[in-house]
Amino acid sequence: MTSVPITQRVQLESSRHLAPAFTLIFLAPFIAEVLRGATRVSYFFVFVPEMMVWGCGALIIRELVRRWGGGWTSILLLGLALAVAEECVVQQTSLAPLPWPAVSAGYGRRYGVNWIYFLYMLGYESVWVVAVPIQVTELVFPRQREVQWLSNGGMITSAVVFMLGARAAWYGWIKIARPEKFHAPDYYVPWWLMVVALVVIALLMVASFAARDVGRRDSTTRMAPPWWAMVVAAMVFGFPWEWLMALIFGVRSTQPFWVSMALGVAWAGFAYLVIRYWSVGRGWSDLHRWGVTFGAVLVCMVAGFAGSGTWPPMDLVGKWVFDVAAAIGFALLLWEILRRRESDDDLEV
Repeated sequence: MTSVPITQRVQLESSRHLAPAFTLIFLAPFIAEVLRGATRVSYFFVFVPEMMVWGCGALIIRELVRRWGGGWTSILLLGLALAVAEECVVQQTSLAPLPWPAVSAGYGRRYGVNWIYFLYMLGYESVWVVAVPIQVTELVFPRQREVQWLSNGGMITSAVVFMLGARAAWYGWIKIARPEKFHAPDYYVPWWLMVVALVVIALLMVASFAARDVGRRDSTTRMAPPWWAMVVAAMVFGFPWEWLMALIFGVRSTQPFWVSMALGVAWAGFAYLVIRYWSVGRGWSDLHRWGVTFGAVLVCMVAGFAGSGTWPPMDLVGKWVFDVAAAIGFALLLWEILRRRESDDDLEV
């Protein structure tokens, strides 16, 4: 048998790890922005800085948690930190007055923060930008699930690309999109709000490291639910989250905003606890993980059609094309998971 030179083996191993890394960089903004319809064909050029920010951000989070030996609780906490950075430091959309035409744009705005919008984005960005794309990528590359994908140099490079993307996103939104497209007046975020945001980011990072042992598989005799039920469960938990956006862009609400905030936080906590309870049961497998992620992506795709009646035809057709392509991709992934499962069963026999 011919031996492979060590340099070629190192290059081969590096390419195997780069494939999932670049896949995640693409999937993070594709799932959260393109399938959602927030990034459409008519201005698809913004997908590049989105990969730099969302893609590299999700990749850095995944790599940090692997280095810490943490689980999905740690990933979600770092996802919250990334959301705070985006909403309060980079594009500041949760601090500046909302520039979009909305029925209740000022609903929940107190002390310089758009609280309802901010809460929605914390959940959306930590789950659909970070957790779901990471899970999908690890389903596509199951053999690289437990290993690090980046060297220390790769981490530094990703961090530099992230910072450059964040700068581009800040300039594109604050200096171009807000004043020129939405004709929003200049708004300067108070310095103390920025300081609070940075402190919160630091605390979430510490909490993520401290929670690295949370969520590990417990010793239990409880069986996990059927895998197909996870598709329905993800939609049941996901669609009510869109209610927060309806409070701003839909009908006017007469209830105090803090009631809406409390209900949203309670729903998010309930969803986390239930899915974590199921995931530590016996029999939890890649099929269950596929069900959760596919259901979450369906929420993203369906909810993205809200307001599409005013889109140009090119954007509407583009969204349908991307959604159908994503559905086909998930179907192929399911087929591959089932094939791998049958192969593993044959080996055990």
